[in-house]
Amino acid sequence: MQSGNGDQWRNYQRRLAAGVSHDGVDIPYHLIDIRNAGDKYNIFEYQHDFHKAYTDVRSRGQLPILCGGSGLYVESVLKGYSLPNVPENKELREKYKTYDLDQLTDILSKYKALHNSTDVDTAQRAIRAIEIEEYKKEHPLEQNEFSPLNSLVIGVGIDREIRRQRITQRLKSRLDEGMVDEVKSILATDVSPDDLIYYGLEYKYVTQYILGELTFDEMFSALEIAIHQFAKRQMTWFRGMEKRGLHIHWLGYNLSDEQKTAAILELLEKG
Repeated sequence: MQSGNGDQWRNYQRRLAAGVSHDGVDIPYHLIDIRNAGDKYNIFEYQHDFHKAYTDVRSRGQLPILCGGSGLYVESVLKGYSLPNVPENKELREKYKTYDLDQLTDILSKYKALHNSTDVDTAQRAIRAIEIEEYKKEHPLEQNEFSPLNSLVIGVGIDREIRRQRITQRLKSRLDEGMVDEVKSILATDVSPDDLIYYGLEYKYVTQYILGELTFDEMFSALEIAIHQFAKRQMTWFRGMEKRGLHIHWLGYNLSDEQKTAAILELLEKG
């Protein structure tokens, strides 16, 4: 399998950032390409960025559509989670910098139940998670800064095996379209490998391949498994959202775009 043409992948990213769909129709996107590669972006910042865009869209009399993203990020704005802006704790980071991932995982498990394995995907992530939990011990959460949103929530239901097949095919396509070259171009700047590995999934495994820590086949296999696991966790999270009171209207993946649009418009008209 070839890594493909990096220009194709970069062009695709630029088109997304510019709000241009695959059929050439202009779409007013928000919160795409707003941070530099290597930046650490968190859910607290996302909430604030989301509400700036949301307020802007509503002020123009338009209907905001929140699309994609992890279940946690989506739920954080729909339910108005109260979240702290946790600063860097240099003493804590210095204390734990020599600890391995298993040791950090054990420490973090004493603060909370580990429902989300991405907290302990890397030592860097685990230390950040400990940093947040330690901060919360000393700084009780204040009243919610943002109110919950009254939203129509749409999900696309898909058979598990078909979802797995499509994830694998999408991964192959992304590699063919130049994902490896794209990561190489980022590493050629001032972004460190550790910063990209911190992001997890594609950036983590492709970076490890580029560094020679994994063969191409090892990278593909590990990344494929990780994405499948991530998709499974996301579906578990969405089911949890429903248990926590957010009703999701599930539409069949095999419906045509026209059928999905008609179903959503009917739901909107019902209020």
